[in-house]
Amino acid sequence: MPAKRELTMRQIRQILRLVRDGVSAREIGRMLGVARSTIQDNLKRAEAAGLAWPLPAELTDAVIEERLFARSGAKRGFRRRAEPDWTMLVCELKRPGVNLMVLWEEYRASHPDGYGYSRFCDLFREFEARLSPVMRQDHVAGDKLFVDYSGKKIGIVDRETGVIHDAEIFVAVLGASNFTYAEASWTQTLPDWIGAHVRMFRFFGGVPRLLVPDNLKSGVNKASFYDPEINRSYGMMASHYGVGIVPARPYKPRDKAKVEAGVRFAQSYILGRLRRQVFFSLDEANQAIAGALDRMNDHVMRRLGQSRRQLFETLERQALAPLPDTDHEFAEWRFARVSLDYHVELDGFFYSVPHQLIREQVDTRVTGRMVEIFHRGLRIAVHERRYGGRRHGTDPDHMPSSHRRYAEWTPDRFRRWGGSIGPETEGLVIAILANRPHPEQGFRTCLGMLRLFKDLDPARAERVAARAIAIGALTYKSIASIIANKLDRAPAEPEPQSVVTHPNLRGSGYFH
Repeated sequence: MPAKRELTMRQIRQILRLVRDGVSAREIGRMLGVARSTIQDNLKRAEAAGLAWPLPAELTDAVIEERLFARSGAKRGFRRRAEPDWTMLVCELKRPGVNLMVLWEEYRASHPDGYGYSRFCDLFREFEARLSPVMRQDHVAGDKLFVDYSGKKIGIVDRETGVIHDAEIFVAVLGASNFTYAEASWTQTLPDWIGAHVRMFRFFGGVPRLLVPDNLKSGVNKASFYDPEINRSYGMMASHYGVGIVPARPYKPRDKAKVEAGVRFAQSYILGRLRRQVFFSLDEANQAIAGALDRMNDHVMRRLGQSRRQLFETLERQALAPLPDTDHEFAEWRFARVSLDYHVELDGFFYSVPHQLIREQVDTRVTGRMVEIFHRGLRIAVHERRYGGRRHGTDPDHMPSSHRRYAEWTPDRFRRWGGSIGPETEGLVIAILANRPHPEQGFRTCLGMLRLFKDLDPARAERVAARAIAIGALTYKSIASIIANKLDRAPAEPEPQSVVTHPNLRGSGYFH
């Protein structure tokens, strides 16, 4: 083994200079803060190597170290045994079930005179320590996918106003291959967060075993090392793809060092290279990001001699679980309480549930197309989501029987009912409904009138209706009075004249 040196090359140069100036080994040791024996040992090595002050200018620190401390007959760092391909071993170690013992056994099978297991592990760790920090962690292929938002944002210009709006950058990094996905979205809210995951899985073409997100509110309701509370919508997305979620510990960036390094690298590759481009839409920005992302994933990593895409294709793609048949559809889960009118409110619109659940708490699942309502895990109602028109969406099957009959009343239905008796009755229905601020306020009057007419022959019903219209009797009581007092048989009162003459009327000329 090469000798171990305790002094720096700068100190050794200083020792040689001080010895030339006549300073003793004891005094040099006191000046450098080391033992006299150490000074004497280094002086013996210098004498054996033929080194004295002043040293030739072409002698670098590496050459001096080699001459002073290299083992006799061999260069420093020279290895006589067969060397494995350390880069290949780093890649193989990422495969599921592979460890250093497996790799060493394969190495010794090819090289029986090769290194022992302990020396093999030491040399492997030395090589691994020289890798970039991004590749220093051990991650099994297909095991973990790290996701986060970049702290830096990308500006998008409004064509009409010229105002610049900042968009977020979502970044995902696979643990074993460092294969990276990125996209821009307007916000970090739940719809954008889950939508980015759906597009990310489609980009990778498969699903890892675990997701490691940061503790942003869109993914984690309550951060905790022992029992983190995952957002329900995020959890349903993970269930759809069959992936587990293990959030990083709060304030522990090393838990997601992979994505932290990936974010920094993505920032230089994406934001750094796109900083002079102007984008007028989110689609334009994402197209440019996709191009920069391809260049980043195809970039050959200096230490490993392979690109992220090559590592992904050879190591990680086959280790990912297959995608489900359909993409996950974003759905937001909320709590709601059923009101007295057996409806729940969502975004200003009301959706009915069975009336037996009044005052019960229910779960709602809201998508862009529908609203599903659950009670104790069972779906009890489903409605088409409303964005305009009537605010109430009511299923007749959810109503009590008395309410159901009332809900069937409409102005058109009453007009048709009155028209089946005759035109005068239909005219009376129209007059009653028009005389109310809201047509629904006249429904009960029309219903009572039609019940009165049920016992009359159509001819008399028509006369009663005509009489009611003539005298303005538009209430249930007044129509019942016409029938009870047989006023439909009385002659119609003459139309009042517009001009009345009488000797007691003086006219406007009298006053002038």
